[in-house]
Amino acid sequence: MEQRKQNVRPRSGLLAPCVLTALLWSAASAQLRYSISEEVSEGTVVGNVAKDLGSDKHTLKERKYRVVSGEAEPLFRVNINDGNLYVSRKIDREEVCAHSSTCLISLKTVLENPLEVHYVEVEVIDINDHSPTFPEDLNTLDISESVLPGVRFQLKPARDPDSGPFSVQQYKLSQNQHFRLEVKAKRGDGKIPILVVQKALDRETEASYTLTLTALDGGKPPKSSNMNINVNVLDVNDNAPVFSKDSYSVTLRENSPIGTTVIQVNATDLDDGQNGEILYLFTKSLNQNILRLFDINHLTGEITVKGLIDYEENDEYEIEIQASDKGAAPLTSDKSVIIKILDVNDNVPEIEVTSFSSSIPEDSRPGTTVALISVNDLDSGLNGKVFCSLDNDVPFTLSPSLKDKTFSLVTKSPLDREKKSEYDLTITAKDAGQPQLSSEKTISVIISDVNDNSPEFAQSPYTFYMREGNNPGDSVFIVKAFDRDENENAHISYHLSRDGAERNKLTSFININSETGDIVALKSFDFEAVKTFQFQVVATDSGTPSLSSNVTVHVFILDQNDNAPVILYPVSSNGSAEGVQEIPRNVHAGHLVTKVRAYDADIGYNGWLLFSLQEVSDHSLFGLDRYTGQIRTLRSFTETDEAEHKLLILVKDNGNVSLSATATVMVKVVEPKEAFAASDVQSAAKDDEDSDVTFYLMITLGAVSLLFVISIIVLIAMQCSKSTDYTSKYLQEPNYDGTLCHSIQYRSGDKRYMLVGPRMSIGSTIVPGSHANTLVLPDRRRTSEEVRHAGHFNNGSNYTIFSSF
Repeated sequence: MEQRKQNVRPRSGLLAPCVLTALLWSAASAQLRYSISEEVSEGTVVGNVAKDLGSDKHTLKERKYRVVSGEAEPLFRVNINDGNLYVSRKIDREEVCAHSSTCLISLKTVLENPLEVHYVEVEVIDINDHSPTFPEDLNTLDISESVLPGVRFQLKPARDPDSGPFSVQQYKLSQNQHFRLEVKAKRGDGKIPILVVQKALDRETEASYTLTLTALDGGKPPKSSNMNINVNVLDVNDNAPVFSKDSYSVTLRENSPIGTTVIQVNATDLDDGQNGEILYLFTKSLNQNILRLFDINHLTGEITVKGLIDYEENDEYEIEIQASDKGAAPLTSDKSVIIKILDVNDNVPEIEVTSFSSSIPEDSRPGTTVALISVNDLDSGLNGKVFCSLDNDVPFTLSPSLKDKTFSLVTKSPLDREKKSEYDLTITAKDAGQPQLSSEKTISVIISDVNDNSPEFAQSPYTFYMREGNNPGDSVFIVKAFDRDENENAHISYHLSRDGAERNKLTSFININSETGDIVALKSFDFEAVKTFQFQVVATDSGTPSLSSNVTVHVFILDQNDNAPVILYPVSSNGSAEGVQEIPRNVHAGHLVTKVRAYDADIGYNGWLLFSLQEVSDHSLFGLDRYTGQIRTLRSFTETDEAEHKLLILVKDNGNVSLSATATVMVKVVEPKEAFAASDVQSAAKDDEDSDVTFYLMITLGAVSLLFVISIIVLIAMQCSKSTDYTSKYLQEPNYDGTLCHSIQYRSGDKRYMLVGPRMSIGSTIVPGSHANTLVLPDRRRTSEEVRHAGHFNNGSNYTIFSSF
């Protein structure tokens, strides 16, 4: 037992108040420290306090030395007769200092006359009196058989009330091949056991494991406790049904009664539950004649006779049986059942494959040896003479060897894995007896791939449509290619052909994902600048050597309503849409005051313009044609009408979000003489203008007529070569009202001409035989009757000119 002592003496030189206090109450203090082990018996001596304080037993008794404690049953007591400090009751360190690494018990002792307070500290030293304990005796873990090695499962740790080296120091796991133990040190929780999968699990091999986890403390000898771990391996549908035989062959007498059992196939599945339940079916490719003759029990796999069996009709049947489990994603296995119809039962020839190469490359030359086959018949004479044959519809043949009854299975024609990657070769051996007996053996030959196919695009060429004003960096379309080879020979990468050709000049503004074929626009396209372009995409496989192919991609930019109408007339000298028009006061109702002309760079509905009066000084005087922009008088002028009227005309397109512009026309009403003078000047200018327009229009119509005749000839040729497509590439959304778009109007005398862009609307009618190029407009106006004539001219786009009278 260790005893340590430290005396604290009063300091000299105190201030006067302290000296006065000391005269009234003389007090001294000292501190002693002892150490004992836990669980010592009651009455054990901790130390001699009298000796350590430098006092005798008489002084202690006279000055009433005692331990001051607030507990009903103190842990220690002082015997003033001998001056020893004794243990009053058994001390459990884990109870007194449950969560402390060092257990110190502080005692306050008092001497009277004069009063002295001495502090005593007793350190309780831990002993290994507790064993580790687990929170439960059995821990059950459910682990899927599909988990990979390295997966960790944290286990509940053991607890030991002892501290320091007597706490839990290590864990041990019972010996096994599939699991190992790791221990993680965690502050506050000590050591945490972790179960680690170190080898792949297979429920079909072992469905559960029983492990023992042992926790040991640091005592000598160490104390320990065990926890059993039951690991249940959960099933995954990872096993396909397996037939009990590699091949099924059975003989059946002709005229066997209906219901006769031919054969019972059996397959097993190592999975559990529905994953292991099996259904037997005929394959879907089975000949209908066989289905009329045979039936199969879906649960037992028993094949029975269903119809009349005739040896003279067929002496052998090959039935494909499929075994399928009932898993969520069913796995299947197929097996052939050879049913030979017997007339006479004797010895059948036997076939043996002595050497076999199950896989050959598809570029093997004709004559390559695949297998060596020997045949034998226990009969003699003609009955023992065996002829070996192979199906005629396979690129293999049997070549006789120098040794009797030995054949070589060789290739007889080039192979192509992409047409057929595996051959089930049925070798038939027949004797020369009467009746003749035969046997068969099926071997599977796998054709391995060679990089002999270039990538093929799903379409050629590609045609895509994209809206103008796209966001740079957005995916606009995707191209896809496939390769009939497999593995690396079929892994395709894409890139753009940047050969500097004129047709590929816009490839710098697009990019392609080499893995997915996803094409991204690097800039925003403007329909008014670029209406269509094309480029080439190259697809290259990863074979050695690599093969590639390319495809042309045609891109058509779809117009969006991004251009506001532009006022062509009236336009003032400063460029504003304003004009002044003078008319005589004596004009009648219906008089043409002027015409507002406007243009929209968009096409289709986005470029179809409508006119409306926004402001007018007198609604009863003027009217505006919403389609032509003509301003006419609605009645005659009176003396009370004002001499000047302001008309504000709104011109807007028909886009989903329409854009608009306004024009201001100031109409001045003048007396007839003044109007005639102004009219003469305007008529002269108008005659000159009409003369020029008529001249240019005649030239245009002549060129258009010539192009129209050529177009008709080309269209007839195209109609003969392919089906007519009555759908326009530029057809707009179905909520449009059917009027022509992107129109430019011209007027010459009494004739009005309209130049229409290369789009048609829902309401337009396609003239049969025009190959979707000639439009007939529906009559939307009741004020006048229009006769429309269509023609074509080409300057990069198709246009239709309509004339109305």
